[in-house]
Amino acid sequence: MAKLFLSLHVLAAILAIGPITVAASMFPRLARTAPTPETPALLHKICRSYAYVGAAVPVLGIATGAALGVLSDAWLVVSIVLTGVAAGVLVAVILPGQGELLEGGEGAVTGEERRAAGARLAMVTGVFNLLWAAVVVLMIVRPGSTTGA
Repeated sequence: MAKLFLSLHVLAAILAIGPITVAASMFPRLARTAPTPETPALLHKICRSYAYVGAAVPVLGIATGAALGVLSDAWLVVSIVLTGVAAGVLVAVILPGQGELLEGGEGAVTGEERRAAGARLAMVTGVFNLLWAAVVVLMIVRPGSTTGA
């Protein structure tokens, strides 16, 4: 069962988290430079939609950890915490920031405010991506494991 959970966990990470990191990274620049709002809107939709699928990653990761008997290992606990922080950044900062930059009409962000909001969003997206990179490294290296890595 552990092999099935691990396979599904890795597939979910690749197929869900990968597109979110790419779309979120592309969004700030294209929100500024795209000739029409369709491309940034599509990137926002990808981030929003894949966030739901991405919820399977920690669920399957915890199932895998339980099946392998490593739920209390420090590398896994740190990975779970970093995953929670990354999810929080996505839900609380990135998705609302993208929505704010997509808004039009009365009260919309314009000019210098728009540029500053885009720069902040790009920075937060970089932090989001670094959190996932740290989780990937922890998943591969697994400090203290007996795999010799």
